Amino acid sequence: MNDFTKLFQSMIEQSQEMAKALNPALEQFQVPDFAGMMPTMPKEFMEMTFGKTFNPGGLDAKTRLFVTLGAMVAQGAQVDQQIKMTVRHALEAGATPQEIAEVIGQMSVFGGVPAMTKAMQLAQGVIAEQGEG
Repeated sequence: MNDFTKLFQSMIEQSQEMAKALNPALEQFQVPDFAGMMPTMPKEFMEMTFGKTFNPGGLDAKTRLFVTLGAMVAQGAQVDQQIKMTVRHALEAGATPQEIAEVIGQMSVFGGVPAMTKAMQLAQGVIAEQGEG
């Protein structure tokens, strides 16, 4: 086991201990369960966590989520759950389905049409679940 693997394992164990301390029912919490535990964060929490605290004049949550979504699509849309979670968060942060589609469509130039198509299908599923479409 290399140093990175040890560090990652330690991080997972600490996360499990923290989850158990917050709620004993989370003792068996596994990292893939995270999306089910917190499918979206309130916009204000995203603003606080992802920048407004450290960079008050910086990007708002919606813009940060567009950048994140674009990066994931450009990588080839290989991270289905992360794309879905980012779309849910973007909707919570005030993004419209049209804006989300525009971000994904723009990435076809960088990630290719198959990546754009897959990401668009994932986003459409989330938008339909949220009743936004």
